[in-house]
Amino acid sequence: MRVLLAEDHRVLARTIATGLRRQAMAVDLAVSGDEAERMCLLTDYDVLILDRDLPVMTGDEVCRRLRELIDPPRILMLTAADEITDKVYGLTALGADDYLTKPFDFAELVARIRTLSRRTPKSPRAALRHEGITLDRARHEVSVDGRPLELTPKEFAVLHLLMEARGAAVSHGELVRTVWDENLDPRTNAVRVAISRLRRKLGDPGLITADKGQGYRLCD
Repeated sequence: MRVLLAEDHRVLARTIATGLRRQAMAVDLAVSGDEAERMCLLTDYDVLILDRDLPVMTGDEVCRRLRELIDPPRILMLTAADEITDKVYGLTALGADDYLTKPFDFAELVARIRTLSRRTPKSPRAALRHEGITLDRARHEVSVDGRPLELTPKEFAVLHLLMEARGAAVSHGELVRTVWDENLDPRTNAVRVAISRLRRKLGDPGLITADKGQGYRLCD
């Protein structure tokens, strides 16, 4: 899942982003409304967490502009404006998909983001299957021949992407963009390490192959 967090309070933004990355979300940051709009036009985000009180262009205006797109991201407004009239205005007049007031519980934020991502038509099936592997997106669970498998959030996200590809190669760049985010050092071996651990946990080193110049794929 790729998320854009538009929040001008830099300490809060870094704290939220760190927590979401630990939940296997790729998180990019924007500190102004115009930057948030520009990034949404350039990148296909699943969810936009949008502060209403942004500099240069308000979150309200960003929301209005993005709603004119053919396929806008799901928008979760995150704001200190907690009056019922504020919530109704954000959800109806502005067209936000959800509204969460500050201060908030982080677990609730994660739950709301996951709920919004399930509403998008990009993931119509709850479970993916391949060679005895079952990946349940709704429950965030993986099993091999009925045996539960414990994966880290990043390992789950990598396997999810490979299974969605249905045997097609997934490039290193796509794995980085989708599972990690723009802050990942391009020189890191994070992708290779995650693939290596997945192979070991799945119990079949040959199940995930590396095609030179192509990327990684699941084999039969």
